[in-house]
Amino acid sequence: MSVALSLSGSSEERDASRDGEAYQIQVHFNSEHAGFYEQLLVFKFETRLQSTDTFEVMRLLEINQRTSYDEEPLTTVLDSLCDFETVKWIPVEGFNYSLLPMAVPLKGYEMPDSIKDLKQTTRELEKMPLNWENYPTKFHLLLHLEELQQKTEIEKYNQDAPLFRHKDNRDLLILKCCSYKYKHRFLSCFRDGMRFRFLFFINRMPLRNQHRAVELVQTHRLMEVLFPTGKFSSHHSRLDRLIELESNPEQCNAVLHIVAASAKPSPYLVFGPPGTGKTVTLVEAIKQIVTRQPCCHILACAPSNSAADHLCEKIRAGSIPTSMVYRLYALSYPVANIPPKSLCNLEEKTKTLLIPHKEILMWQRILVTTLQTAGRLVSGGIPPGHFTYLFVDEAGQATETECIIPLAGLLDPQTCQLVLAGDPKQLGPILSSIVAEKHGLGVSMLERLMNNIVLYKSHETHGFNNRFVSKLLRNYRSHPAILKIPNELFYAGQLQPYADKATYSAYCDWECLPRKGFPLIFHGVAGTDERDHNCPSVYNMAEVEVLKDYLKALVRHFRKKGVTKIEPNEIGIITPYTKQVEKIKNALQTDKDLRQENLENIMVGSVEKFQGKECKVILVSTVRSYPKLTAHKQQVTIGFVDNEKRFNVALTRAQALLIVVGDPRVLKTEPIWNKFIHYCSEEGGYRGIAVSDGEEEEEEDPLPNVHSE
Repeated sequence: MSVALSLSGSSEERDASRDGEAYQIQVHFNSEHAGFYEQLLVFKFETRLQSTDTFEVMRLLEINQRTSYDEEPLTTVLDSLCDFETVKWIPVEGFNYSLLPMAVPLKGYEMPDSIKDLKQTTRELEKMPLNWENYPTKFHLLLHLEELQQKTEIEKYNQDAPLFRHKDNRDLLILKCCSYKYKHRFLSCFRDGMRFRFLFFINRMPLRNQHRAVELVQTHRLMEVLFPTGKFSSHHSRLDRLIELESNPEQCNAVLHIVAASAKPSPYLVFGPPGTGKTVTLVEAIKQIVTRQPCCHILACAPSNSAADHLCEKIRAGSIPTSMVYRLYALSYPVANIPPKSLCNLEEKTKTLLIPHKEILMWQRILVTTLQTAGRLVSGGIPPGHFTYLFVDEAGQATETECIIPLAGLLDPQTCQLVLAGDPKQLGPILSSIVAEKHGLGVSMLERLMNNIVLYKSHETHGFNNRFVSKLLRNYRSHPAILKIPNELFYAGQLQPYADKATYSAYCDWECLPRKGFPLIFHGVAGTDERDHNCPSVYNMAEVEVLKDYLKALVRHFRKKGVTKIEPNEIGIITPYTKQVEKIKNALQTDKDLRQENLENIMVGSVEKFQGKECKVILVSTVRSYPKLTAHKQQVTIGFVDNEKRFNVALTRAQALLIVVGDPRVLKTEPIWNKFIHYCSEEGGYRGIAVSDGEEEEEEDPLPNVHSE
């Protein structure tokens, strides 16, 4: 950045100045890079008679430099309200949604008043390192803490307030930042300004499911599952040869030991770093089990609907007859998202989801559902021992109390092999309570076993014990340059690049790369954190501007190749803040150049949304920057951008091109980001502002002009 100052008027005029006279000052600003810049301008005054008699006047200049016009319209409360979708649940009269009667009760597990004394509760937890004896007590306590925080957060929205009709939609009623649709009977008697009391409550069903699971672990004697020693596991399991996986010894070992149930009653762990084919390994194991064991019954679970859908899709595509794969959806699942002709619990005539009879569920060879919906199977009384294999994919994303929902009630340790697949180095469970997270609820069962149980720890000489755990090592996703830093930071440099060269080298000659053949860019931006009124989420418009320029460059690249529409999984944009997601999506719709393109297949979302996914091109906006000099708080914090697991997920989604946009002055204060920025700089992949205002380093070349054809 350069700033030049000039004072208008001749020297004679300035010498003859008198009190009260004014002079125009011109400040010239020059920077090739979009961003927010601050410069302190100091005027020093002294009298002609005595030079020691001086005083200073200071003015802070704030400059927003944009590479294109900011075309984002100012949003109003009503504008933002139009983006909300109202969800209506209309029951079909006379229809029973659950044909599965409750055989195992689900109690209320009400939160005790004593939990509100956080100091006392914390003291109790500090004296309670997790073990088999205190397992239920500790987790009940942690779940109550989580409920207390959830309840506290949602009750902030309780209020007495008037409702008003929307100016354009008379059936839409407005409450400050919320919208509601009501039936005609209510609307006919509604008058603008009528006051209502709004009370918000959390859905306690997920917590109750977890409380019951915690209570049942000792009833079902799961000690060797939760605190395995390996002494009851088979030492002479028969392992057959697998020709299909001989090219990948780690996957082959995992499948062989899962099929042979060599770890039972201990869980078998599949440690799957990014892009190593973790889900492929599970699908191959399921395929081999179905082929070799005609009488088996398999329950495959995942923490979220999206993960369960992905797993189900992969199983159905894995040479397994679709008639064997049954997807059990939660009653709240959007019916419109269910694939046509899918074997599942959708009632075709009414297009409504229901929970089928126990006999129908037990008849299925492979049952796929979420961990929470598996609680329905426990409630319905499906006996322990029915399932011969129980798989949990993405197990690292679930709390331990979620993971054990299907275990505590459906798993017989003597007859069922439990398989947990995931990566403890990627995103873990998302919690509301900091206290509960600190005392163990934020650690998944997969991570706890790998950290605390000897069976699952890597030996210095021999590595992992394949009878209980397999670490997948071959990365089939990313360009070696993209993989390098996460590999060194989180996987001891053991990951091996095995991606298809034609795929990962697709952007190695892209005209916007600072260095050809190195498909990484760190683009330094001098942005600033911004927040809207009454909204805690942060955004950074300077970074949005830079992202727009890169998208235009990519669109231009596609045009040259004759591509008129961006395909799904071609481009993804990751940012850690929901407000930045909103700003980026808005930019795609309002920018005069971008809105003319077919960009509906570009996925924009949080790090959590991208876990388990991959795109050829990934753009990352880190958002956090220095606060303005005029801000009240001057300490620099980068929030959860410094979370190692988020860093790992964000930087390992890209196959062929990774572009990270951020403020290096702030990010370099965190070791993991400092290593990445230094790596990009050393390899010639750095662009944007100098890392530090104090460095004499010249600014790197700006992004090539992408506006001209």
